[in-house]
Amino acid sequence: MTGHDHDHSRTFQPDHAEPHSDGARVGLALRELLIEAGHYTPEEEQAVIAAMQHASPQDGGRIAARAWSDPDYKARLLANGAAAIRELGYEIEPYEFTVMENDASTHNVIVCTLCSCYPRSLLGMSPAWYKSASYRARVVREPRAVLAEFGVELGDDVNVRVHDSTAELRYMVLPQRPDNTEGWSEEKLADLVTRDALIGTQRILPTD
Repeated sequence: MTGHDHDHSRTFQPDHAEPHSDGARVGLALRELLIEAGHYTPEEEQAVIAAMQHASPQDGGRIAARAWSDPDYKARLLANGAAAIRELGYEIEPYEFTVMENDASTHNVIVCTLCSCYPRSLLGMSPAWYKSASYRARVVREPRAVLAEFGVELGDDVNVRVHDSTAELRYMVLPQRPDNTEGWSEEKLADLVTRDALIGTQRILPTD
């Protein structure tokens, strides 16, 4: 045996394609400049990517459940979202993070009108409709109509607030705690929370 007769296809992976568009080239150059300037390391970049790949709305559910169960934590979450989720082991830097609470008189909904900014490192990939031009344009102009298409019927006594994400700021909605869930564990409460509720395109969380 020569020691070189194993399958190299399992060892060496094809190189990533070189960027061809102007935007891709600018993005790559900016990344290299930020690393060279010491803003972050390639290892830190890979850690963030790995966190995004494992993030899911279940993480947002855990945060909501803690807020429902612990009034002091809820106050910290609404005052400084990034610091509060760090208590539970989540990180959303370099973005600011603001949590908006739904209650009997207020309903919040999130959008990114310019592109599709979304807290992916916390909630995973955004749904396709969130990135659509129709949702991004209409939910600002006619939020009640858009919400009705998602099944969210709101009375005139409920104020609708639309929050526009930016390149620096990410939002999450804290849904209302469902009725008749007193005494439930945080784990059981977290299971009730959906991705749409965390965006604001769902209001009622069923307990059945």
